[in-house]
Amino acid sequence: MPFTVATWNINSVRLRQGIVERYLTEHAPDVLCLQETKCPDELFPADAFRALGYAHVAVYGQKGYHGVATLSKRPLAGEVRQVFCGIEHARHLSVLVEAGGKRIRIHNFYVPAGGDEPDPAANDKFRHKLDFIEEMRRVTSFAEAETSAILVGDLNIAPYETDVWSHRQLLKIVSHTPVETEGLLLAMQDGGWADLVRARVPMEEKLYTWWSYRSADWRAADKGRRLDHVWGSNDLVPLLTGHHVLKEARGWERPSDHVPVSVTLDL
Repeated sequence: MPFTVATWNINSVRLRQGIVERYLTEHAPDVLCLQETKCPDELFPADAFRALGYAHVAVYGQKGYHGVATLSKRPLAGEVRQVFCGIEHARHLSVLVEAGGKRIRIHNFYVPAGGDEPDPAANDKFRHKLDFIEEMRRVTSFAEAETSAILVGDLNIAPYETDVWSHRQLLKIVSHTPVETEGLLLAMQDGGWADLVRARVPMEEKLYTWWSYRSADWRAADKGRRLDHVWGSNDLVPLLTGHHVLKEARGWERPSDHVPVSVTLDL
């Protein structure tokens, strides 16, 4: 049985509700994890998504900033909201879902962007990002017995050289500095996480999920970064049957600067 999990930084769910509905209608993942919803829980447009078959909605919102939400065709249980760095930003939400006889914990993350200056002494936002990544090491793929795990979201880091349009030119740019990429990969390694998208895409192949609004013609320039990720417990790797980075969504009406990323498992 195919089971598809998708992630998308939507950059305001109410502003871009229409393209979320389009994605759900045209691509119909079993679970969609949204980040940067910028919406308090009581104003989240859950009813509109329920009308499209996503009867189960978990939301951790915040007015004007941050925010994560998980929409599912299947029942959700075991909701957990974790606070990182002692700062109550809405940046993490996890739920349990059952599919194909498997129990799966799905973690939905929105990692801090980190500002513009990659110096933790001079930039508190960058310091916060590094501290957040360090604390992510406590989120492991093996935390619960007889439970697989998936970790998705806008992690705001492009860890590999081929996850950016120019490794050399971005080495000192926040999202691809060595301290960030090494920190993220160490957290993923310690947590027993496998990169489910890179498991299907050769490392020598360029892979992007984000294109800046600042580019006059993002498609022609194609100066992208892979900031959006799907990682999983190692038992899920042999079950992978597909992945999709919906690049065309960057050109939809009033788009996010991120696009949906999904993986499909044969459960």
